[in-house]
Amino acid sequence: MRKIQFDIKSLDEALKYASKELRISEDVIEINVIDKKSMLGFVKSYTVEAVVNIDPAEIGYKTLSELFENMQLEAQIEMSRRNEREISYTINTSENPLLIGKNGKTLENIQFYIRNIVNLYSDEHLIVLVDIGGYKENRKKQLEILATKTAKEVARTRVEAKLYPMNAYERRIIHTKLSDWRDVSTISEGEGQERHLVIKPKRR
Repeated sequence: MRKIQFDIKSLDEALKYASKELRISEDVIEINVIDKKSMLGFVKSYTVEAVVNIDPAEIGYKTLSELFENMQLEAQIEMSRRNEREISYTINTSENPLLIGKNGKTLENIQFYIRNIVNLYSDEHLIVLVDIGGYKENRKKQLEILATKTAKEVARTRVEAKLYPMNAYERRIIHTKLSDWRDVSTISEGEGQERHLVIKPKRR
């Protein structure tokens, strides 16, 4: 739960100030007075704590619902929490290909947007995953097959293999898949959109 503490002269201004600092709506912020500073019997200032009183995961769900409603799309959204720091949204609509986009780019942008919104409401960085029409699950299977096939070839020939550029999520899938292999190791190289994985033979 996100919260901030500050001093202010008027409680009437506390909510507005907290909303500006936290960059979220006033209606999800609760103000608690921690201390009062007085002089000659008059309160000069207050020390207050502003607390976000809504679950960040619910904000993500609401934002997705409003997004699809504005696009006039009927969508089924399932929300789940794998642990305290990871939130998943699984979505199905009549326009899955449109929302996924070429090579998953539109889906990646939707996930980036929802992740930024959700993390406005949390003190710790939350991992937010969005999948549409099972695209990421299928993509994961494809990448694991690619990882296994390439790793076997590298182990056999002792020649490293450079894979095509991938985003951080896809690189992590391959890193994880090959993390226990004795004959090969993986390393990320390159910058920005050209960042890619190299599968290398381990020294014997």
